[in-house]
Amino acid sequence: MLKPLLVVSAVVLFGITASSAAGPTQQEATPAPAPAAASQKSPVKPTAQSQARAKQIYGTDCTICHGANGDGKTDLAKDMQLTLKDWTDPKALADQSEKDLFNTIRNGKGKMPAEDAGRAKDDEVWNLIIYIRGLYKQQPAAEQPAAVPPASN
Repeated sequence: MLKPLLVVSAVVLFGITASSAAGPTQQEATPAPAPAAASQKSPVKPTAQSQARAKQIYGTDCTICHGANGDGKTDLAKDMQLTLKDWTDPKALADQSEKDLFNTIRNGKGKMPAEDAGRAKDDEVWNLIIYIRGLYKQQPAAEQPAAVPPASN
C-alpha cells in the first residue's frame, strides 16, 4: 500500500513542479550554466543557516529518490529502475566536479528534473552540493565487535 502511494505522490509532485515552472522547456532551449557555475569550486562558504536551508531543500526535492541518508535505495528509485550513487560512500562523488554537480542539479539529467531557480537560488544549490558531499559524515559509525576477554585456564 505504501509503495503505490509514494509513486503517485512523486508523480503528482513532479507534475506540479513541471507545470508551475516558468520559461522555456528543456526541449525548446537548454539553459546556459549560471555564471557562478563557471568556476570549479563552490563560491559559497557554508554557514549553519545555509546548511540548514540546504538540508531543507534536500528533504523536499531530493529525498524521494536519493533517500534521507543519500544511499539512493528508495522504493521510487527502484520502481523507476534508477541506479543512483550511494552518497553515504565518500568516494561516490569523488569524480564529480563542483561545476558538474551544479549543472546536473540546475539543469536536470535523464529522469532527474531540474532544480528551477525559482525553487532554489544559485547560492542555495552550491550549499546543497556541500550538504550532499557531507552526507557520508552523517552515517552512524560501524559498530565494533565487543572485545572478548582472553580465556583463563
